[in-house]
Amino acid sequence: MTAHMEAKKEDIAKTVIMPGDPLRAKFIAENFLENPRLVNQVRGMLAYTGTYKGKKITVMGSGMGMPSIGIYSYELYKEYDVDQIIRIGTAGAYTKDLNLYDLLLVQKCYSESSFGYAQNGSENHFKEANFSLNFHIQDTASELGKHLTIAVIHSSDVFYKENDNFRELYEKYGCLACEMESFALFHNAEVLGKKAACILTVSNNLVTGQETTSEERQTALKEMITLALESSLKN
Repeated sequence: MTAHMEAKKEDIAKTVIMPGDPLRAKFIAENFLENPRLVNQVRGMLAYTGTYKGKKITVMGSGMGMPSIGIYSYELYKEYDVDQIIRIGTAGAYTKDLNLYDLLLVQKCYSESSFGYAQNGSENHFKEANFSLNFHIQDTASELGKHLTIAVIHSSDVFYKENDNFRELYEKYGCLACEMESFALFHNAEVLGKKAACILTVSNNLVTGQETTSEERQTALKEMITLALESSLKN
């Protein structure tokens, strides 16, 4: 157990699927896992462990932002011996070429965040997903007939920006979309010698102004959830 988790070590699987919303973790557990069991509810950050097609899987919320996923992913890797975390979430598109509900597989992310520097002195503003884990996700997507866009994305510390420079980030770094967690996840995986990946569903487009409703997202996210779970069977 840690200061933030009450689960015992044996309660947590080697593979963790990690949405941001703990209630989405509950939804995944109840609708996709066999015999799901609640193993953590400290601070309302729900975690469930069950099986998916016979493989032990944990689904846990990360909360919003790098500090939150930074805490949970570090503890999962370090204290619970988790081998790999697949983050699943939503993203805002920085280009009109992306449509609502498009699936993105993050190859690497850029962030102006000081997370890495504060954590271990890293001055690298780009972090990469694990190559082999991404390969399995791409292979699974092909088998399922799902189109994936391999993407560089922006991982931001701020949701409400007074001066949004997304066009500059798109032109300068090739960032196709924005979310708020993958940089810290990839950094922790790098530091601890673990695997991390991130699959995103486009929920809004900053160029066109298109947005999805919560009901529409719930349906669309099932494709991303299935992709993450099916990919986990190959590792």
